[in-house]
Amino acid sequence: MTISSSLNAGVAGLNANATRLATISDNIANSSTFGYKRASAEFESMVISNSRGAGSYSAGGVRASTLRLIEERGPLIGTAHALDLAVSGRGMLPVIPAVSMGATTGDVPMMMTTTGSFRADADGVLRTDSGLVLLGWPANSDGEIPNFPRDSLSGLEPVTINVNQTAGDPTTRITLGANLPATETAAGAEGLPLSRNIEYFGNLGTSETLQVTFTPTVAATGYSNQWTMRIVDSASDGAVVGEYQLEFDDSRTSGGTIATVTTVSGGNYDPQTGMIDLQVEGGPISLEIGRPGETNGLTQLSDNFAPTNITKDGSPVGNLTAVEVDAKGFILASYDTGFVRKIYQIPMVDVPNVNGLTALDNQTYQVSPESGSFFLWNAGDGPTGAIAGYSREGSTTDVAAELTALIQTQRAYSSNAKVIQTVTRCYRKPPTSNAEEPER
Repeated sequence: MTISSSLNAGVAGLNANATRLATISDNIANSSTFGYKRASAEFESMVISNSRGAGSYSAGGVRASTLRLIEERGPLIGTAHALDLAVSGRGMLPVIPAVSMGATTGDVPMMMTTTGSFRADADGVLRTDSGLVLLGWPANSDGEIPNFPRDSLSGLEPVTINVNQTAGDPTTRITLGANLPATETAAGAEGLPLSRNIEYFGNLGTSETLQVTFTPTVAATGYSNQWTMRIVDSASDGAVVGEYQLEFDDSRTSGGTIATVTTVSGGNYDPQTGMIDLQVEGGPISLEIGRPGETNGLTQLSDNFAPTNITKDGSPVGNLTAVEVDAKGFILASYDTGFVRKIYQIPMVDVPNVNGLTALDNQTYQVSPESGSFFLWNAGDGPTGAIAGYSREGSTTDVAAELTALIQTQRAYSSNAKVIQTVTRCYRKPPTSNAEEPER
């Protein structure tokens, strides 16, 4: 029994070291594969119960088990393309195989990867050469991401970018800063109206104009410090969209700043924010003229009429020029007019036990009972880490360490083979001879 167990232990040792040799070979072969996670072979002893003091020992042998070390992360390698993506953390990118596109949500397999070189195909869908399609949450027209479920694929869709698309950004906010001459409200002044045109962009990318006219109230004596502000919208056929009575402070501490704003017609003025809500032809626009006592909006000082700060958001129609992904997973489209638009958000996939994921081809993984259920995080939040554009994740293989393990495995394999050879000789019977014994 002891000799037989020795033979079995030697065979088990050969099998275990052959398994370890296979993992080493796989690791070395993929030392230059982006996103590759090295495999590891762990040995476990098998012990056969022996009675204490029996004077004999039966060898149990060894058993090998393999593990894909998915939680290990390789170095980030810089590239020249914005859609080469990698994850600098434990999170993963959600992907589906291209052959699953068009299937219902329940039929789409949930897959994930830590890196990928994504390019737009003929339909504008971002995918890798191996057929992995990137998933993301689409943004609304205002660039906001709706509140999608975090424990299912609901809301996720293939990221699609049409390189020939054009887009415009309607103006929603205007900041108006100007100095009104105090001398125009003095007794004996001519009281001529002063106007300024402000361009804004409509919903169809058209250029429209707000004509803002300031008419002073001439005082009988001294200074009245009062003006009438009238706003006319060109898109509304020249209709007046707002009229307001302005009064400025003349005190030593706050002289020249807004004291009060009285609404005659149009949207109300909010003294807490310094905003007026104008209703133009294409929708509401917030016009900021400054808060009472603030010097950053409208002022009344000295004798010069001059704009000090006129800014607006929005842009005319432009052509798509570039697409990039920021660290939070937002896909940003840039246009030749300088307009940047948020079009998708790539969530980060995480599971309780990363090493429990089922490893598939092309450095992809699926959830399993050992990994637990997935959860979708925002990149940069929680434990998932951030997304790095212009980057690929390198292999986690350390070639020097694998070659050292290869030498150790080869010696262990040879030693087990020697055990089998020795046991085989013990089983061999001594040769017999039919020759007669010579006479003495």
